Amino acid sequence: MTPRPFLILAIVFTFSLTVAAQTKDASASAPKSAATTNSAEKTPPKSPRELEAERLLKEKRANAQSLLINLAADARSFNDATTRARTLARVANVIWDADRERARTMFRLAWDAAEIADKQAFEASRTQTAQTRSGPGLGYSTWPEVRREVMRLAARRDRALAEEFLARKIERDSGGAKLSHASELGVFDPMIIQRIDVARQLLEADELERALQFADPVLGVVSQWTVDFLSSVRERDAAAADTRYAAMLASAAANPESDANTASVLTSYLFTPHVYIGYSKEGTHTNSYRGNFSPPEVSPELRLAYLRSVAAILLRPLAPPGEEHSTAGHDGHYLVIKRLMPLFQQYAPPELTAALKAQLENLASLTAKATRDRDDDDWVKTGIRPTNMDETYEQSMRDRLDHAKTSTERDSLNIDLATWFASKGDLRARDFIDDVADPETRTYARTLIDIRLGERAIAKKDADKILELIRTGEFSSVYKVWLSTQAVKLLAKSDSEKAASLVESAIAEARRISASDIDAPRAFVAAANAMLIVNRSAVWETMNEVVKGANSNENFTGEDAELSFRLVMKSGRSHVSRNAMPDFDLEGIFRNLADYDYDKAVQLARGLNRDAPRSVATIAIARAVLESKKK
Repeated sequence: MTPRPFLILAIVFTFSLTVAAQTKDASASAPKSAATTNSAEKTPPKSPRELEAERLLKEKRANAQSLLINLAADARSFNDATTRARTLARVANVIWDADRERARTMFRLAWDAAEIADKQAFEASRTQTAQTRSGPGLGYSTWPEVRREVMRLAARRDRALAEEFLARKIERDSGGAKLSHASELGVFDPMIIQRIDVARQLLEADELERALQFADPVLGVVSQWTVDFLSSVRERDAAAADTRYAAMLASAAANPESDANTASVLTSYLFTPHVYIGYSKEGTHTNSYRGNFSPPEVSPELRLAYLRSVAAILLRPLAPPGEEHSTAGHDGHYLVIKRLMPLFQQYAPPELTAALKAQLENLASLTAKATRDRDDDDWVKTGIRPTNMDETYEQSMRDRLDHAKTSTERDSLNIDLATWFASKGDLRARDFIDDVADPETRTYARTLIDIRLGERAIAKKDADKILELIRTGEFSSVYKVWLSTQAVKLLAKSDSEKAASLVESAIAEARRISASDIDAPRAFVAAANAMLIVNRSAVWETMNEVVKGANSNENFTGEDAELSFRLVMKSGRSHVSRNAMPDFDLEGIFRNLADYDYDKAVQLARGLNRDAPRSVATIAIARAVLESKKK
């Protein structure tokens, strides 16, 4: 038994430890409580107005989700396969984060519909080609490739699903046959083309990482499509593109199938971006793509890697005559080295240049005299050797004009010169059209040249030139709407009165277009976009005209708007102007209207009677609300 004094001492000691521990805990928790208090003081409670705004936004988002789900349910029974596919794929894209399984099901239904839509479009295009109107001035249209769009949206969300669609497309289009083969502009392979096409769409949508992920499996193959994709990537991320190009160089140098045309295609990335040139015994093969044509600034190491890789290909032992089976042949091989020699003389180590000169001499005995005497046009030399194309082109064309033997030939040359001047925004282009002898050709050529001048003025943001063209140009009403609404964007801040006047002029021109013409509702959409800039409260009246026109025109889908004009000459040559017109589509205007007044925008969309425009408008409204949260 423990003596009583010791028991009391033990109890007192234990009590002291407990009190000390509690005091320590209280001390430790004190700063945290103070911090919590300070944090609460820094974040004041939300006002009733803010709470109401949050409630309304939550309600609006729930309503937008409901709009999409109901639209997708309706879309399954849409008669038009294109509208069915696009609607399901777009809804799937928007709801992906909220319900992936449902979205994946929608993507597959969209793909099934897209296969039907593309087959129908192909058959319709063959019928239209057989029944094309004849005449010097023609408008023409193309159908969207719906599988392409579905695949792009799927690639944004589920790469494996996009890969599945890609394989199905290649199988259906090729019938199981292997179509890959070497060509004068690199490897031709439908699988590569389709993959790069999807990757390019992702790139243009500013989704660089996804674009590279989808393209990477084929970027070791040298073709005009893969190299051009890398040139486009380089305009956004030089390091990512250069790394992949360096790997492509190494792969090409090691590949026994690489030939002189492989070397020529590889040259494009460093010296002639977006322009591709290949050779064969039959002649020169060329192609070009949109992009920045200026040679990029690259490291000396990458340039040297190019020179060594290309030299490794061009210096391979020559096959005996008749046994050369490459795409270039001995003649093409000779012409590629001849074209690239200035680059080696400027950048390569002397021993590499000397070896290439010796190879050129070896090839001379294996090629025709016509090949050895051949001198490329100035434009082929651009980026490779100094050129004075701009200085000599006009004079050479005038010399040809002086020696033309027929009026048809002279008319063609005058239009070529006019087109060249118009590309520079030079109004002297019209002078050459005045010299076209055939009255009908002259009339349509004048319209074509004024369209080209308009394109240039818009690109240069030259409001004065646009206004002059509106006054003096040979345009139909829809082109005047186009020019007027583009000028509004440039003048809205500096001359609001003039901008407002231009909007009214655009509306007046839109009313001159026949109600049965698909350009009528499109023109009103463009006018509504412009009205939203200068007088937002007045936009609803213009949108009522849009709805009226859309409901009156069975061909109006609310998207894919473009202005196209083709001049077909008596010689058989043609000149084409074709511009996509997003300002003529419903997607942009309804997104803006949803930000302005959501309820009115929804009500307006419900007033669209046809499936396609109503779907475009509804999805645009829902995206405006749901994607604003991400922003």
